[in-house]
Amino acid sequence: MSRLLLLDGHSLAYRAFFALPAENFSTSTGQHTNAVYGFTAMLINVLRDEDPTHVGVAFDISRQTFRSEQYAEYKAGRSETPSAFKGQIPLLKEVLDALHIRHVELEGYEADDIIATLTTQGRAAGMEVLICSGDRDTLQLVDEGTTVLYPRKGVSDLARMTPSAVTEKYGVGPERYSDLAALVGESSDNLPGVPGVGPKTAAKWIGAYGDLEGIVASVGEIGGKAGQSLRDHLDDVLRNRRLNRLLTDAPVGVDVSELGRQTWDREAVHTLFDSLEFRVLRDRLFETFDTAQTEVSGGLAVDGETLAPGALSGWLAEHGGDRVRLGLDVVGAWGRGTGEVASVALSTADGSAASVDVAEMTPQDEAALHDWLADPTRHKVMHDAKGASQALGARGWSLAGLEVDTAIAAYLVRPDQRSYDLADLCVRHLGRELAVEGGGGGAPQEQGVLEFTADEDEAAQDSMVRARAVAELAGVLLEQVEDTGGTDLLRDVELPLVGVLADMERAGIAADMEALTRLEAYFADKVAQAQADAWAAIGDEQINLGSPKQLQAVLFDTLGLPKTRRTKTGYTTDAEALADLYAKTEHPFLEALLRHRDAARLRVTVEGLIKSVSDDGRIHTTYQQTIAATGRLSSTDPNLQNIPIRTEEGRRIRESFVVGQGYDCLLSADYSQIEMRIMAHLSGDEGLIEAFRSGEDLHRFVGSRVFGVEPAEVTPEMRSKVKAMSYGLAYGLSAFGLSRQLTISTAEAKGLMDEYFERFGGVRDYLHEVVERARATGYTETMLGRRRYLPDLGSDNRQRREMAERMALNAPIQGSAADVVKLAMLGVHAALEERELASRVLLQVHDELVVEVATGERDQVEELLREQMGGALELEVPLEVSIGAGRSWHEAAH
Repeated sequence: MSRLLLLDGHSLAYRAFFALPAENFSTSTGQHTNAVYGFTAMLINVLRDEDPTHVGVAFDISRQTFRSEQYAEYKAGRSETPSAFKGQIPLLKEVLDALHIRHVELEGYEADDIIATLTTQGRAAGMEVLICSGDRDTLQLVDEGTTVLYPRKGVSDLARMTPSAVTEKYGVGPERYSDLAALVGESSDNLPGVPGVGPKTAAKWIGAYGDLEGIVASVGEIGGKAGQSLRDHLDDVLRNRRLNRLLTDAPVGVDVSELGRQTWDREAVHTLFDSLEFRVLRDRLFETFDTAQTEVSGGLAVDGETLAPGALSGWLAEHGGDRVRLGLDVVGAWGRGTGEVASVALSTADGSAASVDVAEMTPQDEAALHDWLADPTRHKVMHDAKGASQALGARGWSLAGLEVDTAIAAYLVRPDQRSYDLADLCVRHLGRELAVEGGGGGAPQEQGVLEFTADEDEAAQDSMVRARAVAELAGVLLEQVEDTGGTDLLRDVELPLVGVLADMERAGIAADMEALTRLEAYFADKVAQAQADAWAAIGDEQINLGSPKQLQAVLFDTLGLPKTRRTKTGYTTDAEALADLYAKTEHPFLEALLRHRDAARLRVTVEGLIKSVSDDGRIHTTYQQTIAATGRLSSTDPNLQNIPIRTEEGRRIRESFVVGQGYDCLLSADYSQIEMRIMAHLSGDEGLIEAFRSGEDLHRFVGSRVFGVEPAEVTPEMRSKVKAMSYGLAYGLSAFGLSRQLTISTAEAKGLMDEYFERFGGVRDYLHEVVERARATGYTETMLGRRRYLPDLGSDNRQRREMAERMALNAPIQGSAADVVKLAMLGVHAALEERELASRVLLQVHDELVVEVATGERDQVEELLREQMGGALELEVPLEVSIGAGRSWHEAAH
């Protein structure tokens, strides 16, 4: 039997919105996505569990329907739609379009009427019908062939409302549910019932008189106060019944035969889920279903073998010439700058492949592989090469001649993509699954996991398939990189950076374990003291400071403080809201609570660092090149770019990062105001250029122009305002945003911005032109040609469009700054090697490089840093580099 699944889009999305906190679900563009996420997660689960043959989603258009025409107060009591919910329904429809699921809406009718009509069609066609809705009116549609999946909590827990389930819960069968609802009323629809009559009384009457008509016919016989109340409100009951009856013949314009479940558009899903930043949800979708529309022509064939000991040099001589591009796959484990290799597979793009078990290699094999890997004229192609190169390096094999890293190439083509999984790239760009053609291949092994398959032949085959995949992908992706103008960026910046980052991760930075242990205890004491102070401020009531429910009770009931933003479970207690509340009230409980949160966060940071110290006494972070769309590097496991620096407590953590044994000191070199210098260069504004060339304090210089005073007369308050505005403009800061940041009125903020633009017209013109150019081309570009695509610039959704405009302002500046830092890293690393210095770069943190200096090399390294960083890219203004030295990272700060 065919199975028809019908969903109430608005009802379920609204429930999802309140089930998931809006503040936890938003994109980097500021678009809230909690309703879309919750609905989509539920949809995936229902499709998996129910496996329908036909699917449709119904939506409301507005509150103006034939029911509101009959009764003006219908649904009049509903609160205004939350602003965070607005704009999510169009996104939800985009998800359905990508999944090729038909959605229907009808002017003047409700989603329930559409569902009732399609249910009637489905039952007439002999279909089993499932209705997923949070509206109880749909219960009147339940029969032996129709079940309502009703959300009990959020949208994850669905109750199966069959005829017996409806009878058990309400005391009447589904065919009489609308009669019961007419008597009891429905507060959400603003339909008042009979006062004093609840579901039990209504069910008893229906049982006694058969249905509502029987009750009306016998209304004079019903005694007691309830009977009199019914007679007094009989008109309301009859009105309720007219309004709650669902239409089964609405002109929906679609037949259930058109709702057949289709294969979905993999590329559209990728693009949309990338923009929504639904990485985990997309993985769940792909793992759950294999019905992607992309044409997949089987797996990847290889003509390969596991080489016998001593055969590798012959295979390389035959297949690995200087003009041949070979895919390289390494099976092994890596992390924290080191690793081990279990086997290596090589393949040409047409599938001539070989695998070699490292444990069985002869000295001749070792030498052949060593020489081939180290030869820059032999073209290698890898996927996510950095980790594998560290495993190779740990065995004494250096990697040169990396022509393409398919993960990085795919990143340059689509920088907003959330995942660059090799299997996924094969389907997207090659139209084939990452599996051995004709079967026999297991699931591709994730890079970085040392997991030996019981069937060694199968493991070798899988590895050869991956090697062929990267070889074939390389050609396709290189063409796309060229089309997007990123060839030079790939060849001259991103690929050379792989080796630099590998060296930095391998080196790590020394950690003072005793200092970290003392610091963890210090922050633990701070947490305990803040907790005690918080409890004392409320009469020693020992509440859980991490419980939003208990905090709400104390803040808004016990203390009677002003309410924060409303949520489904009360009022928000997030950090921003509590900081604003403290600024207004200065209540000691809030002061202690905020102090408790800060200390707890710092303690967690220190605990994470302690766990990250390796046996060599150093912390080896992992740098990621394909995370930030702007081109910035990301640090993880642990994130050393997130160590606080602006507070004294945070700076104490940096004291625990020290110079290693055998080295003289740490040097910290960073760019001064690099983003503002790039703004001056890109805008060509003469005033800003003059400020940098003059060598004066930038913000004092700008402040003197904006406020019309001499530089010496610029007060600290003036300078602070100008500094906030200058950086804010580069990030698309609005007058409202500036007013909040500076705690001034919006009018004053707007006046400040107007004065700024009057003095620096080049900046105003640049900011306008960069958005218009991006709107025309669909992307922004850094000075090195790094593109970021912004399709939301043409969005009908104002919030998404305005956020895309802010990103269009930010991306060229922040992206160019990231490119400059990468060029500096490459220059410094190359210069250290060229001069045969033992000093080494350890960390990159935003605009800062941390270098460990060998004894006797400080002057040379400092000169080298100024030379390479200052000359990384030619601008209209000088790139100023500040350098500090010390035995710890904190001491080296300047």
